[in-house]
Amino acid sequence: PAVWERGAGLPAIGRLPYFPEQAREDLAEAPTVALAGAIPPVAFFGYPGQASRLAPEGSVASLASPEEPVEEALEALADTLSRGSDPGAQPDAPLPDAPTGPLDSASIGAALARAVPEGAVVVDEAATSGLPFYALSAGAAPHTLLSLTGGAIGQGLPVATGAAIACPERQVVAFQADGSGAYTLQALWTQAREGLDVVTLLCSNRAYRILQVELARAGIAEPGPQARSLTQLDTPELDWTALARGFGVPAERVEDAESLMGALERALASGGPHLIEMIIG
Repeated sequence: PAVWERGAGLPAIGRLPYFPEQAREDLAEAPTVALAGAIPPVAFFGYPGQASRLAPEGSVASLASPEEPVEEALEALADTLSRGSDPGAQPDAPLPDAPTGPLDSASIGAALARAVPEGAVVVDEAATSGLPFYALSAGAAPHTLLSLTGGAIGQGLPVATGAAIACPERQVVAFQADGSGAYTLQALWTQAREGLDVVTLLCSNRAYRILQVELARAGIAEPGPQARSLTQLDTPELDWTALARGFGVPAERVEDAESLMGALERALASGGPHLIEMIIG
């Protein structure tokens, strides 16, 4: 879940942090944590000696369960919060500057925020490489964001495929990590077979980076050879452009932000499926 309050005198709070310590700190002073179509937030991983629930005890209020009409609940909340306020007082967030130089999570997030078309559906399973996009997209064209749910991985490409089938009039962007994408890359074949408008942005850091981070957080500063091997995707390296073409999806590889902007422009204009492999140093 995320808390994003916009309006006169209200702070803007970004996406709930990944690390549970930071998430608890963000929620610690909240008198109420309102949920709409969501269950109470929990940590991505379980940690010895730490509670998994992130919101303070007794602070959670559910506006609507996942099975209930969420839009109606949010509209009612918006009507209540806007009484007596000036709806024109909400400032517009600026777009990030055009990124330059080597690719990293910030430059990729900025490129996608600038390029995402109005009405697009962004399916975010980019994991560690996708964290900056949420904040950078505050000034982007209006779009739908579908995030990873829970700690499972592999849903990104199938969800993007389903979104394109459900909403053929909308552009879909699959913002995808390489490790989780390898679980379900056969979805690319479905995209090619059905001619779906899905542009896959593949973050290729050739590692299960989140597992490397969690090993370090568990106090394992120097993993042994077997642990290192299990969290790396470089022996052999996955050739995502070749994999995509093998499933019938046009693909190209980029290694800097300027090339990414050009590739995004071409892919979004071409129609049909396309994959861009982004090499992250």
